[in-house]
Amino acid sequence: MPLLPLAILFGLVSLVCAAFLLFHAFRRSVGTGVMVLLIPCYVLFYAFSQFEHPRKGLIVAGFVASTVLAAVFLGLGAHGLTAMSSRLPPPAF
Repeated sequence: MPLLPLAILFGLVSLVCAAFLLFHAFRRSVGTGVMVLLIPCYVLFYAFSQFEHPRKGLIVAGFVASTVLAAVFLGLGAHGLTAMSSRLPPPAF
């Protein structure tokens, strides 16, 4: 399935962008870093409101878009694997 490697690729891009957000949050304060690490919705709030970086737009867009694309490709790839494994073999004559 060619979709699962794409899901892994976008997952890695999302992980790198999340690392930028996490390091910035921990530099700001330990409490903010822990909230970014443990509260999923707070990551988006922090990224849009408090994250300050020269390439903020690229990092935030990369994080959001890569997360969505990784989820979509992972779902489609898993669906394709399920469909392939549930097919009945052709009858043997």
